[in-house]
Amino acid sequence: MTLEKILVVGRQPNTQQAARPFAKKLYAADETDDVWELLEAVEPNLIIFGEDIERTEILRTLRAFQQSSLQRPVLIAGSLNCPPLETYLDEYKYAECVLNIENADDFSRAVQRLLLHQQESASDARFFMEDCPSSVSIVGKSRAMMQTLRMIRLVAQSSCNPVLIIGETGTGKELAARAVHILRNGSQQKFVAINCAALTANLLESELFGHTKGSFTSADRDKTGLLELAGTGTVFLDEISEMPLDLQAKLLRVLQERKFRKVGGLEEIDCRATIIASSNRNLLQEVEAGRFRKDLYYRLCVCPIPLAPLRAESRKDDILLLAEYFIQTSTICPEKKGKIKGLTSMAAEMLTRYHWPGNVRELKNVIERAILLESADRIGTSSLWLNPAFSFDSEQTQETAPAVPIKDFSLEKAERELVKKALEEAGWQKSRAASLLGITRATLYAKVKQYNLQEPEKKPQPVS
Repeated sequence: MTLEKILVVGRQPNTQQAARPFAKKLYAADETDDVWELLEAVEPNLIIFGEDIERTEILRTLRAFQQSSLQRPVLIAGSLNCPPLETYLDEYKYAECVLNIENADDFSRAVQRLLLHQQESASDARFFMEDCPSSVSIVGKSRAMMQTLRMIRLVAQSSCNPVLIIGETGTGKELAARAVHILRNGSQQKFVAINCAALTANLLESELFGHTKGSFTSADRDKTGLLELAGTGTVFLDEISEMPLDLQAKLLRVLQERKFRKVGGLEEIDCRATIIASSNRNLLQEVEAGRFRKDLYYRLCVCPIPLAPLRAESRKDDILLLAEYFIQTSTICPEKKGKIKGLTSMAAEMLTRYHWPGNVRELKNVIERAILLESADRIGTSSLWLNPAFSFDSEQTQETAPAVPIKDFSLEKAERELVKKALEEAGWQKSRAASLLGITRATLYAKVKQYNLQEPEKKPQPVS
């Protein structure tokens, strides 16, 4: 295996000697600061950091690569001896460590693994825009997603704090928040998320600010809140419109003074984290209705990042791209991995014409359900249940299903039809049907008995 260009960083000659048999052209840089100029001038296929390069310097350079969306294979010679770098390499798939770089077999295997990762990333490139952080899977290349990613980058590169993300349920607000976090802080800083709608007012306050021992009945010890736990990372407040008004006032104080006190505490604690809030509601309308504080709204709404719904004209180009991505990455049915190649033309048209009230989340569910049901190598319209509230009459195909839910629909009827379809696809082999459904054989037998499902009698074949 020979690469066109290899760049060796470091002064040790043994590293260059180890790389020479694998390179048509070999380049050298003494320090990490020299790498950027050579990257632009040479465009190497592989970068090797020698044992004499400080591990912290390598970590700094790799983080800069990631923030610049630079996907260049990197080999690190020698042991790591740097816990932050070890943790980083668990996430950063474009770097490998080789303890003995002079061993040609170890060198070759490490490079092959790196090139394979690079090829896989290149095959996925059609799903993502070039500016998309490599560790955040924001799929889409539509005009709306271009504008959203532009806003994400502008906000992340600024000191804007707090940050507001707005969009309907299922549009990917947490992914956008993670993108801001990674572009601003890197992947090593903490990202802590809390759903404001999932907790009572008292629990939410305790989770955010922490509490001191004895501050309320069940407070048997001190608790560190998320605002303190995040450090210089990010706190993501999902569905902030559901936060009670009195707690909104306390949050406003944190945003203005960058300080807070634990519940029952007296000590002022500095808030160093970036605070990102999201809402699926129109916060201005919530202000007018008296459900959201006006002063908090204007404190949050400095440079909001909007996420367009999937039904928007500016977003429709992403529907089939997302569908293809979900087909390729789904793990709902491992035995079908790679066997379903895509959508039929009629199925593709069906997806683009649908209005997607549940947005990207609903589209993912539709595709995963279709993978479960489809027996061919392409998903057809009969496997696309765009609204599971349709009639499940076995004689009625999806193409002729009513456009509105029927009145006697129930989850029990939907489950019965799903189990029946899995059995039919598996040729009534219960072990295989259970595997398709992702349940145990015992559960499947119970469902078959519950719904009185029976294998149809086989017609006798004529004797030739």
